[in-house]
Amino acid sequence: MTAGRFRLLPYQAGVLVALVAAWQVTAQRRWLDPFFFSMPSAIAARIVQWFGSGSIYRHLWTTALETVLAFLAGAALGVAFGFAFARSPALSGIFDPYLKIANALPRVVLAPIFTLWFGLGVLSKVAFGVTLVFFIVFFNTYQGIREVDRNLLDNTRMLGATERDLVRHVLFPSALVWILSSLHTSVGLALVGAVVGEYLGSGRGLGYVIAQAEGTFDTTGVFAGMTVLAIFTLAVDLAVTLIERRLLAWKQGAAEQT
Repeated sequence: MTAGRFRLLPYQAGVLVALVAAWQVTAQRRWLDPFFFSMPSAIAARIVQWFGSGSIYRHLWTTALETVLAFLAGAALGVAFGFAFARSPALSGIFDPYLKIANALPRVVLAPIFTLWFGLGVLSKVAFGVTLVFFIVFFNTYQGIREVDRNLLDNTRMLGATERDLVRHVLFPSALVWILSSLHTSVGLALVGAVVGEYLGSGRGLGYVIAQAEGTFDTTGVFAGMTVLAIFTLAVDLAVTLIERRLLAWKQGAAEQT
């Protein structure tokens, strides 16, 4: 975390505390109906109960597993196809209209289809998450490869570099910034895919917890599930940030030497 972002933490925490305090006071005084809006103290008590009893852990594990699998599969496919299409104009030209059509399809309509195909288990949620992640990573990878300086490629070839050398030492490092910039968005979309899939049909997961609470008009349970989901999202984003810094350490070192 940079010094600038660290200095902002007290202000960010202050905004959160003010909003939670205002919510608590207005709910206690019945300016907001607790039946519809609950209150932070009740939500915190429910979360403590979940973790104390251990009932939430299996749901967290299921959502985490679906998110990781969807993210890894979607990112790997996006990078592979992005490289292939960027390096082959003929391939890109042939499949360009089909990619645009597939990207324009509203993803949520695919969730029931995947549930029908793969059942209510993990696989249907992973498949749905892959459709969300793939296109983000694909287009960023494709653009990153296309942005590589052609003179650099020509000079590298003149020095005797093979296609494998180009990919390893020129294309991939040059496109890495583009690829990593898509990871923050795509990991969030992988989580969205997992939760939406669980919400529409599942036997466990955070989406299932929220859906069950909604079905019984348990507003406290809904907000508690959303709070746990928000904390989980922040943890995943932090992990991606740390990985990104590790992978881009070579670039920062090169910048310091120049």
